[in-house]
Amino acid sequence: MTLQEYDYARESPSKLAASCLLLALTMKNLGGWTPTLEYYSGYRSQDLHPLVKRLNFLLTYQPRDKLKAVRTKYSHRVFFEVAKVTPMDMLKLEEILKTC
Repeated sequence: MTLQEYDYARESPSKLAASCLLLALTMKNLGGWTPTLEYYSGYRSQDLHPLVKRLNFLLTYQPRDKLKAVRTKYSHRVFFEVAKVTPMDMLKLEEILKTC
């Protein structure tokens, strides 16, 4: 979805991927950013928090009438219907990120 948004073009691909992973871990309640993830990614959890919040905002307030191809593709069971996952409440996300 970030490929369709110009605001994310200035982010490094590795930081974007790490932020997506942290958001996914948080959304699925699979734990937080571990020392191993920090070591191999090169990013501390705190470095990713602003981008994680922006990504969740993108999921929450995305325009539904245009550019539906990505959403349609990832709504299929082959891709585990990840486009249908409910975004996190922004306040709950803030609370969880404070503990990471």
